[in-house]
Amino acid sequence: MAANSPQMQISYYQARQLRRFGLTALVTLFTLLLLSVYLMPFANMMTVSLRDVLAVSKLKEVPLLPEVPSVYNYEGKDYPVFQVTIDSEPKELALVKPGRQVSQFIDPENPDAGFIEWEGNWRQLVQVQKLAPRWENFEEAWTQVRFPLLFRNTLIIAVVGVIGTLLSCICVAYAFARFPIPGKNILFVILISTIILPNQVTLIPTYIFFSEINWTGTWLPLMIPHFFANAYNVFLLRQYFLTLPKELEDAAMVDGAGPLRVLLQVIIPQSWPAIVAVAIFHFVFAWNDFFAPLIYLLGKRDLQPISVGVQVFNARYGSRPDLIQATSLMALVLPVIIFFLAQRFFMRGVVITGVEK
Repeated sequence: MAANSPQMQISYYQARQLRRFGLTALVTLFTLLLLSVYLMPFANMMTVSLRDVLAVSKLKEVPLLPEVPSVYNYEGKDYPVFQVTIDSEPKELALVKPGRQVSQFIDPENPDAGFIEWEGNWRQLVQVQKLAPRWENFEEAWTQVRFPLLFRNTLIIAVVGVIGTLLSCICVAYAFARFPIPGKNILFVILISTIILPNQVTLIPTYIFFSEINWTGTWLPLMIPHFFANAYNVFLLRQYFLTLPKELEDAAMVDGAGPLRVLLQVIIPQSWPAIVAVAIFHFVFAWNDFFAPLIYLLGKRDLQPISVGVQVFNARYGSRPDLIQATSLMALVLPVIIFFLAQRFFMRGVVITGVEK
């Protein structure tokens, strides 16, 4: 046993490494499976946006990729290309003269060889498909939807809303986290309880109020309310502020810093991860918001954001799924880019602003 103990230790180590590798491979495979299922609708959106609807409508089966029937131009005329077996060898030939029993084909690779006769029913042949992504769909959708105008409107609404949300929510969250306000916990519970209040309950009185002050038909109802803090972002920021060491604030106050200076020079530099998260949440919310712009900007086509403009386009071009998917993809580009860029910044903020306790 003593002589075999090193070998037994090596075998035990190898078995342990093998089990660890198997567990890692299983988790990785499961993650890739979930990711593929999650991304499958986006892949289908991309393939549909690149299809030629008129060409696909002539096919019996809708291809998975943006393919169109292959044709060959011979003497100024296009002829369909089929898979034909000649002398037990499959070839791609263009059908020039179809017949009941004998059809004449021409080889696209060697048209000078003349016609090739083939006996059989040409209708049973499989037509060759070629990959032909139709990038013109994006250009057409860009023009028809007026994307530059919609992007400008949405960016203005989203950026102003993000600024208002950060200014108001940071101040309110800092007050709830640090200031000795009488009844602070009760006020915070009341604020959080507004989360369960449906928007439909306040829709009519809010619309009447904005109508009385002549804000309907403008961007003001979509931007100004965000300068008054909301419960979601206040809760997120307050919980993050509570995790920051209070000793740094005490040291700043000893040096003569007031509450505003402490907020700007101590709290905010350490809270960039939470602040960036709140900014991303609100930007995506404002970018995808459909109901409020639809109500307050009814009839104001030049002021509508991208969510309303794309929906109007989809209703108008319901028979063109390629253009509908192209508009949806273009509407997703900017939020996806901002998310990935902000995700890197978020991770960087976690590392840089870490404080050793």
